[in-house]
Amino acid sequence: MDQDCKLFTMKLYIKNMVCQRCVMAVESILSSLAIPEYQVTLGEVTTSALPPETIALLADKLDAIGFELLDDKKKQLIEKIKGLIITYIHHDPELQKYNMSEFLSHEIPFEYNYISNVFSEIEGTTIEKYVIAQKIEKVKELIVYDELSVQQIADQLGYSSVAYLSNQFKKVTGLTPSHFKKIRDEKRKPLDQL
Repeated sequence: MDQDCKLFTMKLYIKNMVCQRCVMAVESILSSLAIPEYQVTLGEVTTSALPPETIALLADKLDAIGFELLDDKKKQLIEKIKGLIITYIHHDPELQKYNMSEFLSHEIPFEYNYISNVFSEIEGTTIEKYVIAQKIEKVKELIVYDELSVQQIADQLGYSSVAYLSNQFKKVTGLTPSHFKKIRDEKRKPLDQL
């Protein structure tokens, strides 16, 4: 892309994008609208400037599949934060080496205190609680996959110990990781019983 084209780009922020399938769904909509150049990441679309009627049509198509085009700056910031946290926990284990507040401050051009205050104001919870909720969802996913021990899961997600992971898991779910696994295993039927 040459320098002149960069002058006519815009960012659109989309609520509820949490996975690669969401990215593919948004790409499909953009393609169906014959939007020529775009880049889609979790919660964001960068594209050439679009006329208002195209943006309105895009908003309708996004709404039809459970997404929302955001125009409020604070809500856009919240979706950016959520997308980064989801990437941090679910999609890029290498990022776990970094402190969450430092990571967010590096990726978002605001002081962490501002980011944290806006998040709490809009979401009614803290970034820390949102991170814990996402980590517990990742722990559940990894337990269900049954490929890693609880120690390996704790290591992968940056917990200082299995006991700390277990205590946090129990606070959020009401179950220990081993009890959660036992319940999941009981619900699964062997193939010959299906």
